[in-house]
Amino acid sequence: MALEGPVPGRHKIVLENRRILLIVSGGIAAVKVPDLIRRLRERGAAVRCVLTESGAQFVTPMSLAALSGDKVFQDLFSLTDESEMGHINLSREADIVLVAPATANIMAKMAYGMADDLATTALLATDKPVMIAPSMNVMMWEHAATQANLATLLDRGIHIVGPGAGDMACGEVGNGRMAEVADIVAALDGFFKSRREHGPLSGQSALVTSGPTHEPIDPVRYIANRSSGKQGHAIAAALADLGAKVTLVSGPTQEPDPAGVTVTAVETAEQMLTACTAAKPFDIAVCAAAVADWRVADSTTSKIKKTGDTPPALSLTENPDILATLAKAGKDRPHLVIGFAAETENVIDNGSAKRNAKNCDWIVANDVSAGFGGDSNTVHLITEDGADSWPTLSKQAVAERLATHIADHINKS
Repeated sequence: MALEGPVPGRHKIVLENRRILLIVSGGIAAVKVPDLIRRLRERGAAVRCVLTESGAQFVTPMSLAALSGDKVFQDLFSLTDESEMGHINLSREADIVLVAPATANIMAKMAYGMADDLATTALLATDKPVMIAPSMNVMMWEHAATQANLATLLDRGIHIVGPGAGDMACGEVGNGRMAEVADIVAALDGFFKSRREHGPLSGQSALVTSGPTHEPIDPVRYIANRSSGKQGHAIAAALADLGAKVTLVSGPTQEPDPAGVTVTAVETAEQMLTACTAAKPFDIAVCAAAVADWRVADSTTSKIKKTGDTPPALSLTENPDILATLAKAGKDRPHLVIGFAAETENVIDNGSAKRNAKNCDWIVANDVSAGFGGDSNTVHLITEDGADSWPTLSKQAVAERLATHIADHINKS
């Protein structure tokens, strides 16, 4: 069955912004991979490819790079590739690892934990879900060794799509034909849909704030900060992936709206507080937004003109404290309230002090001494039990780790 074009509706919603690491091993079915990449990207997914040495006999790195819009990785011992995107990060920055086609050889290596090239090393190093689309001769598929390897992989939680039955390149007929592109897309769609419907946070509602706030001085100027919104948006997506019903209240940002999340756009701190209050009740609150502490008390409706050498005096007034407001005791207080503390020094001590002052349950203390708004964070999760210091991680990885901690806490409560 061929796909004629983009499929509207749930496929796009579920696969939009998903990060797929596609491992292409050596088999004639690899010629279907360019079409698979095209269909995934039509649905908004980001695809990054690892091409094995044998896979390169059937498709070229240039064709995969052109279709995916990303670099194709091949060599485990490439100094350039390892410095730009080490095999550990390569294997963990995706939402799912897809092996298509999955030959008998790579399935055997996966079953036995071999890591003799980039593809198998990435598979052994990943902590993300893995899906395989087997493709091989019918006799190879039915061989006891392959079936034993398959049983091992399934027992480890590997997901499988196909194989189908039909004519093969070798001239034989039977099982072993790689699933059609439409079936692989549907399997990925079904995986993410199921994870949201049956995840550890299904039945829970969450509020996430993200981005900066813009506090107007006049119609053309404002007070703001360097927050990009990347961390807050990633947290909203991670909570939704675990099944939570998520409302994201975001200040001005260039980040795309996470799939499956209700988004309310605001500009000022007062607007953000109003939106958060309107979203009640919710079970979890994560205040990741970098809310301006102050606003101009007497902002004007007309542009302030430069007159002489004396700058205008700005009178500032304190903005509402959204985190403290949400954490305030009461019948509608969320079960878990988490704040962020952007610090440049004494990160843990200052984060702990903020946790106590705001009456929130957890603080994610973020060391921003190296810069604000980048793609990675160095954080410390501060709870009543103390501080858990995490290594420097991508913001997606921070979000996923935090979401997992939240799910564990909620399910133990």
